Amino acid sequence: MTLNPEAIVLMAFTAVIAAAAFEDFRRLVIPNQLPIALCALWPFHFYFAAAPSLSGALIAVGCATAVFLGGFVLFALKQLGGGDVKLLGAAALWAGDPTGAYQLVMLTGIIGGALALLFLMPYCQQILGMARLMLGQPPLDVGHGRKMMMPYGLAIIGAALIVTLSPHLG
Repeated sequence: MTLNPEAIVLMAFTAVIAAAAFEDFRRLVIPNQLPIALCALWPFHFYFAAAPSLSGALIAVGCATAVFLGGFVLFALKQLGGGDVKLLGAAALWAGDPTGAYQLVMLTGIIGGALALLFLMPYCQQILGMARLMLGQPPLDVGHGRKMMMPYGLAIIGAALIVTLSPHLG
């Protein structure tokens, strides 16, 4: 059995995204190398996934830029972390077009809301706290009336996997 180049690129995408999820959950930080790796892998995805064209590439880059700029506004308002903004921009590049970018942003919001509710449930807080302790990190502080630190990259990663991989899964 041989793997086609598109499958190899999608596996690399999934590995980079999984590393981002792990690091965001573990340290609440998404290392710069991971969004950079996604951007570096994207031309291969673009080349193998469809009939590449200059207009398609420019549309994908334009969508990613628009999503990144929107994320930058949220970062400036202290509503989103810098690593999350970079990861969201890189994921929007993989989404490829305005429809994919829209789906990415909407799914990120939906998954992020669900994760926030999950993180607020006392039983889930205990489980997540134990998981973070096993990784050598303190549990997330979910104090009353205080802003909760949440690994929002998990929502971005979930949405990116759905939007990027679903067209390839039949």
